[in-house]
Amino acid sequence: MNDVSFASLLTPEGHALLDEVRGTEPAQELAVATRLRRTHPAELVSAALGQARLRRRAAAKFGAEDAERMFFTPNGVEQSTRTTVAAHRAERLRALGVRSVADLCSGIGGDAIALARAGIRVLAVDRDPLTAAAARANADALGLSGLIEVREADVTEIDTAPYDAVFVDPARRGGRAGGRIFDPEAYSPPLSWAVGAARKAPVAALKIAPGIPHETVPAEAEAEWISDGGDVKEAVLWFGTEPGLVRATLLPGPRVLRGRGLPDPPVRPVGRYLYEPDGAVIRAHLVAEAAAGLEGGLLDETIAYITADSLRPTPYATAYEITDRLPFNLKKLRALLREREVGVLTVKKRGSAVEPEELRRKVRPQGPHAATVFLTRVAGAPTMLIGHPAPRHPA
Repeated sequence: MNDVSFASLLTPEGHALLDEVRGTEPAQELAVATRLRRTHPAELVSAALGQARLRRRAAAKFGAEDAERMFFTPNGVEQSTRTTVAAHRAERLRALGVRSVADLCSGIGGDAIALARAGIRVLAVDRDPLTAAAARANADALGLSGLIEVREADVTEIDTAPYDAVFVDPARRGGRAGGRIFDPEAYSPPLSWAVGAARKAPVAALKIAPGIPHETVPAEAEAEWISDGGDVKEAVLWFGTEPGLVRATLLPGPRVLRGRGLPDPPVRPVGRYLYEPDGAVIRAHLVAEAAAGLEGGLLDETIAYITADSLRPTPYATAYEITDRLPFNLKKLRALLREREVGVLTVKKRGSAVEPEELRRKVRPQGPHAATVFLTRVAGAPTMLIGHPAPRHPA
């Protein structure tokens, strides 16, 4: 999609065509395109069908109601913040008293939309003309143009002094085939530039990859790892909040686990229950904080599984009741699963090189029952723990 074809979607004919192709399934596209090209320009038809595909993909992040009204680019769908996460961040900024934000590297405007819906005035900046046009169209489509100003510009040239806060979401894809970038200095703009911009603002938030090494977090920043529905989505460096704080935020909720600098739990024998911490807790290095109220310990000093003798409610980990412990041996596992008539096998691993699908092929589970197997290490030894999800306590 180019600037011209995108602009054509914003015309009355383009809007009408988007309404007509809404809900078109991939298998129907050729027939629909053939029919519509009899009365509409071929480029416009292609652009409308492409936008319909992007809207279907975007529904998972933005919700179907918003996605059906918004405009997307392929990169915009891929790199946009999920609405639940953007809304959480916007609410934090609102609670900090922020009333205006310079949103640098704004993309198609996902974060700007959440900020505006929180009542915050936004300057959304992106240097790509097509991306900026999509952000502007989205502000209009959602009735937020009064709070969102979109500017096509290089973010390094923006004066952020008039704004209460700065939000930076550097591009973390590039190179061959748009692969992920793991070096923060290879972000666009580099993380060092974003940190410099943050230090000049009263409040700032920098969205970064959740795998960022902890030692690269500036001393004056708060580091927050966020998961949504159990999936880790991002990390955020906050400036102007609580320097040195580490937190894990679990959505929906939010449930917030704050770091207390606790030492690692001791390694102990396998108990009746195994607790699998949420990914945000693990990324934030807060397994000790999650374990504090469980009276448990670690299976292995290098593995983020907690074991305990009692079942206790916690929102920060999923509990499993362990019924069997075996040294790693596929023949013995296959015999046990056959004896228990297990046909639905969930495979989890931490500290094991065996892939779940490989294990399923080799043990060939059959039967009406379900079980979970953990491939892990216990005090350094490769081990299989078999069990099932424990009854959930209200957290």
